[in-house]
Amino acid sequence: MTVLLVALGPALLILTYIYFRDKYEKEPVLLLVRGFAAGALILVPILIIEVQTGKLAVNFHPILKAAWDGFIVASATEEILKFLAVFYLFWNNRNFNEKFDGIVYSVAVALGFAAVENFFYVYQGTLGTGLLRAFTAVPAHAIFGIIMGYYLGMARFRPFRKSGYIFMAIFMPWLFHGLYDFLLLSGHRVLGSLFIPLMVILVVIGFRRMKEQLDASAFKYQTQKIDQDEPLAKT
Repeated sequence: MTVLLVALGPALLILTYIYFRDKYEKEPVLLLVRGFAAGALILVPILIIEVQTGKLAVNFHPILKAAWDGFIVASATEEILKFLAVFYLFWNNRNFNEKFDGIVYSVAVALGFAAVENFFYVYQGTLGTGLLRAFTAVPAHAIFGIIMGYYLGMARFRPFRKSGYIFMAIFMPWLFHGLYDFLLLSGHRVLGSLFIPLMVILVVIGFRRMKEQLDASAFKYQTQKIDQDEPLAKT
């Protein structure tokens, strides 16, 4: 039970936070469950692809292998499949009716994957591993999801730049995810020292992207109008 709590708890906690952060027009909980489940299920094809692509870099120089494993094996595989899951499940869904929804759905898929991945790390390692990942890998996956969802929301509601935003919805999470893994896998003192600054940058980007999309919500003004009208209705 403790293993399950440590492995899955952080992802569920972050997803709950994102759900309540969507304060103007919340998404149906069932859709978030569907996204979370989809993220968990894509672990299977991801593992198959990563095992095969990882074999291609066996004889690489350690730094080059870290770059290959970070940017190609892990980041490219995981972010592309997460994107496909989000796009297939939610792009044409009628509930995807504001920009912030892209963030909610992308984070749900990202955290579904992160939760199952974390479970296997904890199951094969120690509770300490799970606790460490609770403050690093799981939030990082959530932020990659925020970045992906930000650009998906822009693509959905700015169709004249749809192709560019969709490209960015894949490219930017891939770039940050690859850099995250590369710094961890490099084994290089200088590169490793950049990991904490990168996490700080990711957190700042994540909160800024969420605030920007919340401030742009059409439902924000409807909610404010209702709040302003309620006192009048009571008199």
